[in-house]
Amino acid sequence: MINRELIRLKVVQLSYAYYQNGSHQLATAENDLFTSLSKAYDLYLYMLELMVEITRIAERAYLTAIQRAERLGEAQRPNPRFVNNQFVAQLRVNHQLQDFRENQKKTWANDEDFVRRLYKSVTESQEYQEWMAQTDSPTYAEDRDFWRRLYKAVIVDNEDLDQLLEEKSIFWNDDRFIVDTFVLKTIKHFEKKNGANQELLPEYRDEEDREFARRLFRASMLGADNYRMMISQSLRNWDLERLALMDLIVMQTAIAEMLTFPNIPLTVTINEYVDISKFYSTPRSGGYINGMLDAIARRLIEEGKLKKDLPEAKNS
Repeated sequence: MINRELIRLKVVQLSYAYYQNGSHQLATAENDLFTSLSKAYDLYLYMLELMVEITRIAERAYLTAIQRAERLGEAQRPNPRFVNNQFVAQLRVNHQLQDFRENQKKTWANDEDFVRRLYKSVTESQEYQEWMAQTDSPTYAEDRDFWRRLYKAVIVDNEDLDQLLEEKSIFWNDDRFIVDTFVLKTIKHFEKKNGANQELLPEYRDEEDREFARRLFRASMLGADNYRMMISQSLRNWDLERLALMDLIVMQTAIAEMLTFPNIPLTVTINEYVDISKFYSTPRSGGYINGMLDAIARRLIEEGKLKKDLPEAKNS
């Protein structure tokens, strides 16, 4: 689950914190990097568990409605279409998610009021209303795809949920937008035949990605003076000290990646860090950083310090 997009983001975040706190303890900062990455994986599992918890709240509401109907002698019974969802039933018994509940001691039980409000938002959504209006018995695939639509409609970009998660972990402040994509990917790839053994996304795809995080962070920190000199040489009528710290760190990390990882194309590196700058820095930072990194890369190629190709700049 922890892919290179998330790793780059975390390296920039922790590098910024490294310079802001003034302690300059590289080993501590590196430990914080891997703690932050591990917490992002916890959030992934926690968000999967949220769908199970919403369904638990729905089941209580359903049982209450059944009891009320029986007490009043009503012939019509509440619709079980939502609580009988086959995908959530499979997710509930998933072995990896059960291990997470038991070993991490993380639960939504202490936030039941919030989950109730979220369930109310679910029932008010167009996706839910249309789903419950259908009278056929859904297939497993339909149950699964319904939750994928519902998750995107009600949970993604939920500001109240963002606030709650920020209170739970300082490492989760900016993880949601990436983690949600992993949750949606997980839902899409669930298969009924796998039952409780359905594999969730691994914490790291392989050891190479974990090593990528370590090498990128160390290269960015240990080569900082050299990279900042390169940035300074590319500035026109502008002092290095006047650059926003976040812009400086984004470019510093990008240059570290250019020089440390020969197999990563320059266009990939530049595009990734331009996207990060758009998210974290000023509205104008993306274009500015794109131009700076392009110029620095071309100079390094001309000087023979970088053995990579970069497309010719387009004439405006």
